[in-house]
Amino acid sequence: MTEIVLGVGASHSTLMNTHWEETLHKDRAERFRDALRSARDELAAARPDTVILVGSNHFRGFWLDLIPSFTIGVGECIASGESGTPKGPQPVDVPLARHIANSLVEHGRFDVAFSARLQIDHGQSHAIQYLLDGLDVEIVPLVVNVFAPPLPTLDRCEQLGRAIRDAVLAFPEGRRVAVIGSGGLSHRLPWPDWREPHGDDEEFMVGAWLNGRENWQDYDARRREIIRAAEAALNPEFDDEFLTLVERGRTHRITEYTTEALEKTAGNGAQELRTWLLTAALLDHAPARRLAYEPMPEWLTGMAVAVLDPARITQERQP
Repeated sequence: MTEIVLGVGASHSTLMNTHWEETLHKDRAERFRDALRSARDELAAARPDTVILVGSNHFRGFWLDLIPSFTIGVGECIASGESGTPKGPQPVDVPLARHIANSLVEHGRFDVAFSARLQIDHGQSHAIQYLLDGLDVEIVPLVVNVFAPPLPTLDRCEQLGRAIRDAVLAFPEGRRVAVIGSGGLSHRLPWPDWREPHGDDEEFMVGAWLNGRENWQDYDARRREIIRAAEAALNPEFDDEFLTLVERGRTHRITEYTTEALEKTAGNGAQELRTWLLTAALLDHAPARRLAYEPMPEWLTGMAVAVLDPARITQERQP
């Protein structure tokens, strides 16, 4: 019997690795880091065999020459290792990954892309670094396009989460499966709509996204400079409202936002909330516990950690 034992939603930021000592709000940073450790301990206690790792792409594994809406890693998985995140091969639960990909297609629900040699970046490897440290688990990586429009709708992401849940629970070999959604909350990266770049920096970024497949490192220094020069644009009120939905098992309410409305309200980085939504759907929208929320302007991001426990799913959900 295969069962889904726990879910975690967690923000990520490479600035946490590269500029920890320059952090102004060190107390907030430490509370967030402590929450990651607590979530890691809860994952360890749940004893998963496999973690479905839902993350985004930051143009180190996917490029404008080809960006699917959803991609499942079904073979090798290689982490790019930028900014002090894990680098190199990652262990993949190939039988479960291929079962999920096959089930989605065979049941006519989703024609997802797959990769037998998937390169991931900190959109997933930050979670590997902080949430899977010391855990003897394999992963099933799922990459969601959140930065190169047109993006999959929030409703479509919720549907995919439910479809993957059905596939996982039907897996005949038996697994204890956890799910991690990595990204968000509110933040605005200095990244253009690739279809309409304006100015030298935006032209550079789009060029890097189009041409960086073989030499992304050559573009990385200027990319980092552009990001470091950006002004923070957080929306703590939105973040609190979103986390309240997660706590109440009502994450699906985020689907009431259009892609455009979500960006206007919480920034282009909030498009990563698709990973939290997918995670919640995989957990059948089990109520969550908020472990931390810290607005971190020096990391440009509202940083949060929450744990979704399916054991609480029978409790009455608040409206």
